[in-house]
Amino acid sequence: MLTLLKIRNLALVEELSWDLGSGLISVTGETGAGKSVIVGALKMILGERADKGMIRTGENTCTIESIFDLKDPQEINAILEEGGLPPSEDTQIIIRRSIGTSVNRQFINDSPVTLTLLKKVGEHLVDLHGPHDHQSLLSQERQLAMLDAYASTEKMLSEYRSTYRTWRLKNQELEEIKNAENASEQELELLRYQLEEIQSANLNPEDGDDLQERYQRSSNSTRLQELSSQAVSALTGDDGLLDRISELQRIVRELEKYDNSLSDKLSSLETASIELQDLEATLTDYTEELDIDPSAAASIEERVNLVESLKRKYGPSIEDVIARQNTIAERLDNIENRSEKIENLVNELGETRRHLEGIGVKLTIQRKKSAPKLAKEIASQLKELGFKQSAFEVELTTQKDPTLHGLESCNFLFGPNPGEPLQPLRQIASSGEISRVMLAVKSSLAEQDSTPLMVFDEIDANVGGEIARAVGKKMALLGQLHQVIAITHFPQVAAIANHHYVVEKEVTSGRTRSKLFQVEGELRINELVRMLGGGGQQARAMAASLLEN
Repeated sequence: MLTLLKIRNLALVEELSWDLGSGLISVTGETGAGKSVIVGALKMILGERADKGMIRTGENTCTIESIFDLKDPQEINAILEEGGLPPSEDTQIIIRRSIGTSVNRQFINDSPVTLTLLKKVGEHLVDLHGPHDHQSLLSQERQLAMLDAYASTEKMLSEYRSTYRTWRLKNQELEEIKNAENASEQELELLRYQLEEIQSANLNPEDGDDLQERYQRSSNSTRLQELSSQAVSALTGDDGLLDRISELQRIVRELEKYDNSLSDKLSSLETASIELQDLEATLTDYTEELDIDPSAAASIEERVNLVESLKRKYGPSIEDVIARQNTIAERLDNIENRSEKIENLVNELGETRRHLEGIGVKLTIQRKKSAPKLAKEIASQLKELGFKQSAFEVELTTQKDPTLHGLESCNFLFGPNPGEPLQPLRQIASSGEISRVMLAVKSSLAEQDSTPLMVFDEIDANVGGEIARAVGKKMALLGQLHQVIAITHFPQVAAIANHHYVVEKEVTSGRTRSKLFQVEGELRINELVRMLGGGGQQARAMAASLLEN
């Protein structure tokens, strides 16, 4: 669950440190008190793009930090490792964002991350729903994913999708080969010429720096021989360094006869003599190697010119020229042997399609078996949320061709009023109805949903008092399997929560600040009385009754 949320300099919040508990957590307060800042902070933790206008007036940066304590961080660690980050060493995931007037940064466990990676991690940590956050519920792909979660088809679906991708790749390959039939004779001649030109050069990656070094040596061999000979002469000629070193060694040996303590101090002279002799041998061998045959030098120069010409045409590097050779060869092979290749691919496609449909049929059977059960479960949840005579169905429609998601599409059909035909969810206009349908779906999938935190931002808007209480009960039941934050204006929802927090504005030193604090006992009753819209003993009695019930 989310154990800590820290906010600094975000809108009206100067500084907030919120330690959260488990179960259902209600957040209440007057309109404009700053409840939306909490939602905004959570959205930033989820990877939403930051608006610099949210930085508190007079400040340059704002920061949001959250700590999630996970029962099993394996799924998050897999995402981190895929993104090139080290896995978490314990069950804690720390996310921090810093939004500045010029630079924005985000971190997971103190490692800098991209916004894309943060969003991917956030999707597995928080499920946030507000009055306008139901687009995922209206998507047929998302509806099918919900059915699959309920039907536990993960392993079967993974095998199906792997086979589907293979089938699609083979289809693309077949289309490319068929398109090659349109190649003109002029294009074929050009391809054959280009392939012959590159192949005849017999290129390899060593034709790069190594060939250039050989060319430099051969083209400057005369000067190199002259300089290396001068160096050898300086070492071995009359009065050369080696002769003078020998004379110096004789003098040192005389010194050592009169003072043995000099032996260690002058030992480096022996080392210098040996190294100079090695240097002379190396230079002598090098001079002999430089005696390059003119025909060999001409051959090297010709090879350099050939390689440079190919790089200008097909480069800019040797590796690029070799890659171009492979591309041309593959293109020619597809054109010249297309009949055989088409026949082989058609056979492979048929076999892959049969395998794909075999897995797809098993997937369909599992879905059809689970669809009415899920529909019945959601319908039951809807009745508890005030839709006493509503109907709900999970409709599966066979597709003409296989898709990445299977052999059928899925449509959630809902009829809130008896006697009226069921309609797809996307055709229902009421946000209040959609909110309750979403809550019913979430409740039905509570055990399959692995998201630690669910946030409901005023989804109880536009519903009556008894319905609001039913919504609160449903959230409380979700709170037994997940941590749930409900931002609400309804006392019926706030009263049923395990923990109740209030957001309030205060003015100090001429500045407005939002603060969040937990209410219990009398303070909680006072807040419920405010939400009920009146004071007096009757309102207090009603507030106390809501808490007791």
